[in-house]
Amino acid sequence: MNWNETAAAIEKYVRPATFPLAIKVYRPGEELPAGARRPWRDMGVRMASCQVWNTARRYGWTLAAGRDDLACPAGKVILGVEPPVPYYTAGHLCEGMYTATAEAGARTEAVTPRLEYDAQAVLVAAPLARAAFQPDVVVVYGNPAQVLRLVTAALYQSGGALEQAITGRLVCSDLIAAAPRLGAARVVMPCYGDRIFGQTQDHEMAFAIPPALLPALVEGLEGTHRGGLRYPIPNFTRYTAHYPESYERLEAIWQELRDGGAAEP
Repeated sequence: MNWNETAAAIEKYVRPATFPLAIKVYRPGEELPAGARRPWRDMGVRMASCQVWNTARRYGWTLAAGRDDLACPAGKVILGVEPPVPYYTAGHLCEGMYTATAEAGARTEAVTPRLEYDAQAVLVAAPLARAAFQPDVVVVYGNPAQVLRLVTAALYQSGGALEQAITGRLVCSDLIAAAPRLGAARVVMPCYGDRIFGQTQDHEMAFAIPPALLPALVEGLEGTHRGGLRYPIPNFTRYTAHYPESYERLEAIWQELRDGGAAEP
């Protein structure tokens, strides 16, 4: 698949403010993309996984982050570079922040997808148009209207609805664990960490789709465009507005003058 052409179609019909992303988790034995920046080695910082792809979508870089490059403990478990020890699965990372009790937190952790433990896994993110690899998932950040445009395109051929599961935390789970497994497009709600550390803005959401569904997505963007859907969504402006009484009086004075009458000043 030509990633550049796919990215061009997304940018034409959706106009995202940042680059559409290709994201992949590399396993031992797989060669990382040439020239990929490593956060710790090349920048002297350790990042949350959401920082990795937010840097890629804003800077246009290809980044590769393994265990030594990553900072977020929860994100390390989701990526699989650290094991989900009992302290984690018991819900203590949720307790007092996202849930009232550890027991409630354990239920949240139980439904939060994560990758299998592999200390050598490496997260790679790059602009889709420049990706020199087959991604596990393609991600587009945008405002709700732009994500709406992608949803309608994704459903253009099949109809129906997208299924959602939202916990309000760990967007890394949604993007690198859940989305590739589902085999379907999904709307993603960026979490607090993504907004704090990845600096995703209040108005932004995300859309994730498996690469195999990209041809249908592009067809859907084109088809819905022919059907009249657009971004920016055009406002209906073909109407006559009502104005304050003093404005209407001025119009009446002009009309009296045009009719040859003595208009009151």
